[in-house]
Amino acid sequence: MREGQIKIPSLSDLQTHRSEKWRSFPQEILPLPVAEMDFPVAEPIRQVLTEMVNASDLGYLGPIPEMGISFSGFANRRWNWLVNPDYVRVATDVGVAVVELLRIFTKPGDKVLFSSPVYQNFYTWMRETQVEMIDVPFKVDPESTDGTGWSHDWNAIEAAYRSGISVHLLCSPHNPLGKVYTREKLLRIIALAEEYNVVVISDEIHAPLTFKESPFIPFLSLGEDAAKVGVTVTASSKGWNIAGLKCAIIISQSEKMHEKLNELPPALHYRASLLGAFATVTAFEKCDDWLDEAIEILDQNRNLIANLISLRIPAVGYHLPHASYLAWLDMSELNLGYDPGLALVERAKVAFNSGHIYGEVGRNHVRFNFATSPVIITEAIERIARAL
Repeated sequence: MREGQIKIPSLSDLQTHRSEKWRSFPQEILPLPVAEMDFPVAEPIRQVLTEMVNASDLGYLGPIPEMGISFSGFANRRWNWLVNPDYVRVATDVGVAVVELLRIFTKPGDKVLFSSPVYQNFYTWMRETQVEMIDVPFKVDPESTDGTGWSHDWNAIEAAYRSGISVHLLCSPHNPLGKVYTREKLLRIIALAEEYNVVVISDEIHAPLTFKESPFIPFLSLGEDAAKVGVTVTASSKGWNIAGLKCAIIISQSEKMHEKLNELPPALHYRASLLGAFATVTAFEKCDDWLDEAIEILDQNRNLIANLISLRIPAVGYHLPHASYLAWLDMSELNLGYDPGLALVERAKVAFNSGHIYGEVGRNHVRFNFATSPVIITEAIERIARAL
């Protein structure tokens, strides 16, 4: 890989960080759960933050037309997706955005469809809005066409639509499975949503970090039918490692959906961070090179994990993720019990997210954040191998 901007700090330097990832465990535990990167922030983002702090420009977030313009430019460059800048809204973060969208598209007791194993806060958001959770789990499928080892249960999904769901909550690309939805799969969801008058909320926060072999397709890029039924929520937080700055965006594609979103509370915009908003604009406008380099590193890291597992712990099941930096490891053959994450903390001094928090079908798995250095990844695998 070319010499670039991203120099990953040493473990001792990372242990000085104040984020949850580095404060949730004693120092002897190698922490690899929380979905943030150990990569230094892109220089243009650092510059805008430094300028604002030095100027004491730390007030409330007001009008920011730059947000829609910057995201529209990025979406066009990256995915050939034409976004109306006026249809881009600001929110505090993706979780707050999804909760507020559920509040305008559902009432307590309405049915919301999702597919586990899925990002654990999907459950938090649905509980907060008091909807009925309709889970159609992914099926373990060693012959899955995308190579992730999991596939949709389309008969059950269609049955759920017929049962009268109000919203389909989609994780695209998928966390923790690393799946990238194909055009065919998305069009199938769009057709169902239109037929049964369902709104699809597509959480696309990991989209900037998609690998080349599985091009990301934005839900709302798929024509008028998608625009009728869909709303997208995303952020720069995963792609550029700025989650703590608190800013996300909500995108609609049709005038009718845009008008519907006027029901969102005005405070949604003002509860976002001024620093986060302008860092986000900068990420979308000026940090493509940094993002490309990050993807190169992550590509090498996902393959490093495959090689290390093959050499040191071949009983672990692993399929290369097609997006982002989350490895989904099947620990079933290691006899570590229902919660292998707990066993690995105790025995190997390595912390992962335990699979069962993503849904019952995730038991016997762990989620491994590999957005770190090859040295730390190698140490994690070696600790596991020595502990078994």
